[in-house]
Amino acid sequence: MHNKPIIIIGNGGHFKVLQEVILLNNLEIIGVTDVSDSKKNSNYKVYTDNQIIEIFSPEDVSLVNGIGSLPYNNSRWNVAKFFINYGYYFLSIYHPSAIIANDVHIGDGVQLMAGVILQPGVCIGKNTIVNTGAIIDHDCIIGENCHIAPGSTLSGGVTIRNNTHIGTGSSIIQGISIGENVIVAAGSTVYKNLPPNTLYKEKR
Repeated sequence: MHNKPIIIIGNGGHFKVLQEVILLNNLEIIGVTDVSDSKKNSNYKVYTDNQIIEIFSPEDVSLVNGIGSLPYNNSRWNVAKFFINYGYYFLSIYHPSAIIANDVHIGDGVQLMAGVILQPGVCIGKNTIVNTGAIIDHDCIIGENCHIAPGSTLSGGVTIRNNTHIGTGSSIIQGISIGENVIVAAGSTVYKNLPPNTLYKEKR
């Protein structure tokens, strides 16, 4: 992380968590975006997406994606592409309590929340959220625009392709490969490889 002032894109529940992480890292927030409810967070000046482009150069600010990640909702990824096309940079944000092995590779715009553990050999693609208390063991490869929801556990050598959602409290057994655009329902245990565009819910 670096010392450019930050504008958070989005102003809802995910914003609240990110705000805490950013302030714990002694970084400065100068604004948020949310055209639907500009009074929601009166501590910061509210901008529209177009106002950011008009007022701030990509060299002067960093952006943090405060839009949450939900299945079947591409708003988070669409807004990231919008700003990246104009040359803006999305800052990666790590909660101070996150445990990150020395050789972990983390892409731009990645967010690691409180209590996350990343073991040696892990690779996390751009714009992915690793949410509260998630554990990713050795040599896992996570693609871009993924969401590893709170309390999920990935055993060693798991591969997860782009745009995939691993639901809250899920467990992925070692060596499993999960394709693009997959949704793993909350609380599932994945024992087998999953092809792209799959909705997986463990039968009980």
